[in-house]
Amino acid sequence: MVDAPGGRPVLLLLHGMGATGDVWAPWAPLIESRWAGRWLAPDLAGHGGAPPLPAYSFAALAERVAAALAPNDRLVVLGHSLGGVVGLALAARAGGPPVAAVVGLGIKAVWSPAELARARELAGRPVTWFPSRDEAAHRYLRVSGLSGLLAPDHPAVDAGLREVDGRWRLAMDPAAFAVGEPALPSLISATDVPVLLARGEHDPMVTDAQLKELGVPVATLPGLGHNAHVEDPEAVLALVDAYR
Repeated sequence: MVDAPGGRPVLLLLHGMGATGDVWAPWAPLIESRWAGRWLAPDLAGHGGAPPLPAYSFAALAERVAAALAPNDRLVVLGHSLGGVVGLALAARAGGPPVAAVVGLGIKAVWSPAELARARELAGRPVTWFPSRDEAAHRYLRVSGLSGLLAPDHPAVDAGLREVDGRWRLAMDPAAFAVGEPALPSLISATDVPVLLARGEHDPMVTDAQLKELGVPVATLPGLGHNAHVEDPEAVLALVDAYR
């Protein structure tokens, strides 16, 4: 977990499927110059250093996040992909730290039966072991969608890998792929705080039209893709300016 001290509100950064909280670490200088309060970037359950869950759901992932937070923290949540859904689930749950706003970046809004079947198949696979860190790093980058954006030797990649007796694996619990399709209309209707959904202009996983169907404000970031927070941190951080 990346945690920077300060006052409130707390900026809670939630990573996407397969990544870790360390994906936000390069943001530190930018946040410290642009955000007046504390910020947190935890590993979601089953990712990085966070223990797995017995069964994965968006509510269970949100519950694990909430358990690590101070109950009086006022949260502004910025979540990428899976993390954006977890942010909505956090805002929708009763009790716990109050959520002031949620910005969901690159949330996949529509899933085909084939895509859901593929996710279940991935969730059922055993852990894959690699003979070298380099091979494991390349797999981590593919799984997290970060290929071409981070080099295999980038420090943020280390958090996504585990080495045991000279063999390497991804830190992620494969069962996390079984989290399923988010019920976005229900999650959004269960929140009573501002919600902004955003996507990179070239994100192949979700369209503007799909997001606009959800009835909340939508922002499109020109020239960016699914991992817009890695491509252009400043443009993505600007999405939370209104909620400080």
